[in-house]
This record gives sequence, structure tokens and C-alpha cells, in this order.
Amino acid sequence: MDAVKEDADPRLLSGEHVVFETKKSWFAPVAASGVAILMVIGALILAWLQSDSTNGVMGFINRVLGLGEIALFLGGLGWIIYNVIAWKSAHYTVTNRRLMGTEGLLRKRETDSLLSSISDVRMRQSAVGRMMGFGDIQIISASGSAGSDTFTTVVAAVELKKHILEQKVAEAQAGPTNAAPAPVAAAAAAPPNSQDQAVATLNSLAALRDSGAITPEEYETKKAELLARI
Repeated sequence: MDAVKEDADPRLLSGEHVVFETKKSWFAPVAASGVAILMVIGALILAWLQSDSTNGVMGFINRVLGLGEIALFLGGLGWIIYNVIAWKSAHYTVTNRRLMGTEGLLRKRETDSLLSSISDVRMRQSAVGRMMGFGDIQIISASGSAGSDTFTTVVAAVELKKHILEQKVAEAQAGPTNAAPAPVAAAAAAPPNSQDQAVATLNSLAALRDSGAITPEEYETKKAELLARI
């Protein structure tokens, strides 16, 4: 499923692109339809138990069994169809900025997490999952277990985890730079002509530091540069 779509996705932000997409395994609706399958089997058993009698007590029992057969069969079949449609609608996308996931049908659940907010990605695979190429992915956010989210029976779960971590690393490497931020450059652009100007510039830098616009280290660096030019 490591295919990148060229079609524009309306959910994508400016400068954002898809790097990996996957979906749920075909085993998902099978696992979710265990009770529904038993209901269909129960309907077949009720059909087998019915006799040809239409009169008396046996006729009444046959009508009751017939109603039970219809209810079980239609309920189980509808449940199975629902699980198949929900399986087809499940989709997971990794972009260079976010992890997006869609699950469910009537109770639709959408995940939209910035990669920077994800603190850990955990994967779990059963023996069946390893043989069939699917697994469960748990996304841990910066808020810990309270913000965790789990995707079950995901195709290529190993690749999904790998792409999330790779994009997080790429984002972290591309984020911070050694260049001074714009506020720092603006505050220290003009060389001070007097001690008063130097003090004013230092006060501006201190205000930027206190507001969080620059780091204390950047403040100390610019402070040293200004004092050296006086």
C-alpha cells in the first residue's frame, strides 16, 4: 500500500503531501462478525427444526420458529454487511505533517494528529497477524495514555509505524535552524551608536526572550555581540 496518490486531497494543508496510505485487513470484518455468523447459523438450525405441520401445537411452534429464523437471519446478515462496509471505509494516511485515520460507519471516528504531537508509536501483532500481514497500531500523544488512539487489524502495520517515525525525524531535522529568528535580527540589525541605544536594544531583546520569541541562549549570544561593538 506504499503508494502516494497524485490527486489533490481536500484535507491536505498548504505544502502538505501524502507519503503513505493503508487500510484494514480483510480479516477485520470476519473478526467483527463472529456473533453475526452465529446468528445466521442459528437461523439455519431453526429452519431445519421446523416440520411440515401447520395445525395445532406443532403448527404454532413452527410459526414461532419461522419468525425466529427470519429475525436471526436478517439481523446476522445485516450485521455482516455493516461490518464489510465499515471495513471498506477504513483508511489511514501519513503525510509529511500529520497522521489521518477514518474508521466506522454509523459511529464514524476520525483521527487527525500532528506528527509533532505524537510521542510514541506502538505495534502489536498476533501470530495470525504476522502470517496475514496486519497488526494493531497504538498512537501515544504528548498527553500520554489519556490521548492514545488504537487502529486495529491494519494492513502493513510495520510500514505504517516506520513512515510515521521517519516523518517525525524529518520534521524534527527540518524544524530548528541555526539562523537567528526574524525578531532577533530586527532587534539587532542596526549597530548601536551610543550606550543608550545599546541599552534600548538589549531591553528589546530581553522582552523577546521573556515572551518566548527567542531562547535565553539566543539572547545571551546577541547580548555579547552588542556589548562587543560598543
